[in-house]
Amino acid sequence: MKVATVRRERKTAESRMHVTLLVQPDAGTQPLLKGIASAKSSIEIVIFRFDQREIEQALAHAVSRGVAVHALIAARNRAGEENLRALELRLLGAGVTVARTGDDLVRYHGKYMIVDRRELYLLAFNLTHADMEHSRSFGVITRNRDVVREAVRLFETDVKRVSFESSHDAVVVSPVNARKELARFIQAARKELVIYDPQVSDKAMVRLLAERAKAGVRIRIIGRLQGKASGATAYKLAGLRLHTRTMVRDGQMVFIGSQSLREMELDARREVGLIFRDAKVAETITQVFEADWAAAEKYAREKAESDDPSVRIAKKVAKVVAREIPAVTPIVAKVVQEVVGETTQVEIVPEEMESMVKDAVKEAVKEAVRTAADDAVLKAVGENG
Repeated sequence: MKVATVRRERKTAESRMHVTLLVQPDAGTQPLLKGIASAKSSIEIVIFRFDQREIEQALAHAVSRGVAVHALIAARNRAGEENLRALELRLLGAGVTVARTGDDLVRYHGKYMIVDRRELYLLAFNLTHADMEHSRSFGVITRNRDVVREAVRLFETDVKRVSFESSHDAVVVSPVNARKELARFIQAARKELVIYDPQVSDKAMVRLLAERAKAGVRIRIIGRLQGKASGATAYKLAGLRLHTRTMVRDGQMVFIGSQSLREMELDARREVGLIFRDAKVAETITQVFEADWAAAEKYAREKAESDDPSVRIAKKVAKVVAREIPAVTPIVAKVVQEVVGETTQVEIVPEEMESMVKDAVKEAVKEAVRTAADDAVLKAVGENG
């Protein structure tokens, strides 16, 4: 395989970069449709999954306006290859130039769009209804010239199926520089790391997280953490799908991309991300994270409580009691008659009687649960004895 020559001086991600943040599902399709509509000369787009017909129609309309549209479509994905091939035919019919990714890597999973070779849309989400309407995800738009040039060069090398060599540390490309740059990103944390990641499992990355936690860095993960990273806390996202790989470091530095911190996505697939410094964007992502974290904590707490055997027993008892207990009023009348006789005038205050009945039922249920639990223990001992 040929190697694309890199002649420019290497650029880094430490300088501040102006970006526009996209937050899904809030942003929807409008920023992308606006970008496509703004194109004057060219659109280059990388597609892994796609079912947004509105975006497809916008690309076709751009061709009709004289814009050169070039789509690089994944040669395969796990569940939608038939749809990708049908998409190829429709785009070709609309006048779009279509190319397929190579088969040298396990998967080509990056997603980005370049407009007029001046504006980069770097996305963590696919162009699908599931990712854009029902998932937490992020994307960024930037006109940083060095970053856009690097994205153009990556697009060209993948279209030509030649090897890519990194010349800009801000553009994180698997398997070229992703492991090194993301490890450097984590190692530089001094106070806090907030992470969205469906699967943090790479052993080296988990060790780095554990080291930073031991050094006093607060590490919170929405997603899944596999392996031991003492001091790092992970919760499952509640209420939405999770389809982003995003990190915020110390309220200043941000990573958004398609690669999880797992071996396959760092070392064997084409994944694309961006590292940049922007305090305002970092603050916005952190605010979204805090809301998601609160919901995730609540969900985890409620699930733990519902999984508690005593809670399950109590709920079952309550259902049985509610189903079996008859109307209270006739019972109260009968009991009053039995206790005080037919002729004695007794004033019954409904609120007080209701409270007393509730307390009595609670005590009776507690006693029944204790008895049932003791019986269950004795039975288990007898069976195992």
